[in-house]
Amino acid sequence: MWVEVKKADSLKGAEKWKELFEGEGIPTRILPVSGEPPGREIATYSILVPKDREHIIQEVLRKL
Repeated sequence: MWVEVKKADSLKGAEKWKELFEGEGIPTRILPVSGEPPGREIATYSILVPKDREHIIQEVLRKL
């Protein structure tokens, strides 16, 4: 099961969060909040990680 850990206001911002989390070894997905097809630059995106890795994300975010 995937859980939302962050939201980003653009695709570029979402991709930066994804790179950060995947750099820590955490699989990450980004999905548009509105249900529109992915790829639109100006849209709100959810950053999702596996439920069992959520505690690691909280640790990563605390370090920022």
